[in-house]
Amino acid sequence: MLCLVWKLISNMIEGVNSGYKKILQLEGTGYRSNVQGNVITLQLGFSNDVKMKIPEGIKVTVEKDTKIIIEGNDKEQVGELAMNIKKKRPVEPYKGKGVRFEGEYVKHKESKKAAK
Repeated sequence: MLCLVWKLISNMIEGVNSGYKKILQLEGTGYRSNVQGNVITLQLGFSNDVKMKIPEGIKVTVEKDTKIIIEGNDKEQVGELAMNIKKKRPVEPYKGKGVRFEGEYVKHKESKKAAK
C-alpha cells in the first residue's frame, strides 16, 4: 500500500514538472484524425466518423492527419485517452492497419492460403 501511494505521488510530481506524452500513429488507407475544440474526430474506415471528447487538462494535437500527440499532467488520463483511441481500431496482424503507438512493433502474419 505504501509503495502505491509513493508511486502515485511521484507520478504527480513528475507530471507537474515535465508532463506526460503519448504519440499514436494511424496506419491505413484513408485513416485520418482531426481536432476541433475539445473533440477529436477519427476516420478509421468505418461508415461513420468516430468522435471522442477530450478530457479537461489534456492537450491533443494532430500532425499530418495521421500522427496524434496526447499531452498532459495526469499520467492516468493521458494513458486512458490513448488506449481508448487505440481500442477503436487495434492493429491487425495481416496488413498492419490500425492505430498504434509510435515505435510499436507488430509481428505480421502470413496471409491465409487456399487449400490444395
